[in-house]
Amino acid sequence: MGLTLYGLASCDTCGKARRWLQRFGHVHDFVDLQLSRPDADTLRAWAAAAGGWEALVDRGGAAWQRLLSVRRDPASDPEWTLLIREHPGVLRHPVAWSGPGRIGLGFSGGQYEKRYGKP
Repeated sequence: MGLTLYGLASCDTCGKARRWLQRFGHVHDFVDLQLSRPDADTLRAWAAAAGGWEALVDRGGAAWQRLLSVRRDPASDPEWTLLIREHPGVLRHPVAWSGPGRIGLGFSGGQYEKRYGKP
């Protein structure tokens, strides 16, 4: 299984991650979460790999802050999956997925260097 980067086409951080991967020759697919929302099984796999739902979302981000306060405390897997499918911007993005249990959240050159290496 190859690397798939999930993010928002309009996100500067996602753009930096894509450019870093291209610069160092890492083949990857990019999925715009606004156009192609992940299904519930995918979201559950991401949460398990990340260490839980809380690790998967960016509570400090603008998308989270714009949520109604009643939506900010999901109590179950179905509530989390529905929230993220409706508001993919709440994810800590980009999400770098390279197979079961292999997830990276966010971007920094150093983080990607450790994970993927420079050829």
